[in-house]
Amino acid sequence: MVDRILEFRGINREHLGMYFEELGGRLVTDSFPFVYEAESWKAEILSENELTFTKTFIVNAVHIRFAAESVEDLDQLIKNYRYKTTRVGG
Repeated sequence: MVDRILEFRGINREHLGMYFEELGGRLVTDSFPFVYEAESWKAEILSENELTFTKTFIVNAVHIRFAAESVEDLDQLIKNYRYKTTRVGG
């Protein structure tokens, strides 16, 4: 298996987990690390922290490990996941 760790900021941890379920993953654990498994991939929500930029500007940062059986599968998983986490300003 190949893996990659990415950080996502400003998105609720529960929503990040829901996105894995929408991609076909199944929640395996109920505490950190939250593990989601599917047929050809696995993902772990490793941690969630708050980052303080100013007194009023605080965002969460969630670290996620993505793993798949091949580099191609990993790239496709991350591409699909990033699509779900895209936020468009307005």
